[in-house]
Amino acid sequence: MRAYPYPRLTGAVTARVTAVRLRGPGETREQLDARGCSVVERVVALGMAERDDWQTARLSLTATVPAREIETKGHWSDVAVVAVLTEGATNARTVVRLDPGAEGGRDWTGEIELDRDDHLDRASLAVHVVATVGGIAGRIIASTDQEWMIDVAADAPLRDRQLDVSTVSFARSAEWLRSFRDAPWIVDTSGRMPTVRLNSDFEGLIALVEAQGSSAEGVVGEMLLAQMCADVWTAVFHTAIGDLEIEDDGTPLFPPDWRGAVLREMLPDIVPGRSEEDALREVHIRRTGEGGWTDLQPRIQYAAARRAEVPKALAATVRGIERLDQETHA
Repeated sequence: MRAYPYPRLTGAVTARVTAVRLRGPGETREQLDARGCSVVERVVALGMAERDDWQTARLSLTATVPAREIETKGHWSDVAVVAVLTEGATNARTVVRLDPGAEGGRDWTGEIELDRDDHLDRASLAVHVVATVGGIAGRIIASTDQEWMIDVAADAPLRDRQLDVSTVSFARSAEWLRSFRDAPWIVDTSGRMPTVRLNSDFEGLIALVEAQGSSAEGVVGEMLLAQMCADVWTAVFHTAIGDLEIEDDGTPLFPPDWRGAVLREMLPDIVPGRSEEDALREVHIRRTGEGGWTDLQPRIQYAAARRAEVPKALAATVRGIERLDQETHA
């Protein structure tokens, strides 16, 4: 553990990418597909861009800092929050200041731009809290625990494939999996990162998951992947909301890792019209038995389906089936 000769924040600093817009020739901008940004992995895959001629990527950011600690301890002045985008392969470095929000400086927002010509592979995006400490300006008093990775070429938002998708035989695997031998897949959230386990004993499943193109298998496979993704969102949300740190006054805190990112991503659809903190408190109260936890389940399913783009996949599946049917009868 590194020691510092000045006081630093003990609370967690978290950051998330909320939107990515790609600019091509002529100043036209397009939104990156939602599947290209993973809040669990903290990775943006720019290889999923629908256009190949994009020149810059503008990332919208939101950082959350322990504002209460800053106010109560009083060690720091001239507090600023900066986002830093770097890539070692090209020595590229971009720094922007984020702007404080209305809620007491807890949330800071801004945008940072990645120039395609300046990057070859993967850039790291970190957020730092900078302040004057003991009369010395520009000291870093806190940073995000894990950086975001901005991958220029990847077509899937994976960090060294930490979000593991493995194929195993449920009937011949670990004992706990045998009781699920009739299930096509299981989302395991017991480890540091979620894992999706595909059941190789489920007839035809692997062929559908791996299918591509406009064939019947490819059309159904896209819908299957969307449903699997929705199951992942549902599972990680329940894992995150079930393991919260609670302050002495009963206030639930956002976890600093991927669990916190998942909650911040889904809560606006689960408890709409409320701040993140109020929404977290509401869901926590309901889950612990002081409200209608079951009444929230449709909202959780809806939020998961939106993140997994199930409606879009279903519409594409319906159109694909209609097209195949027309080709068959032509």
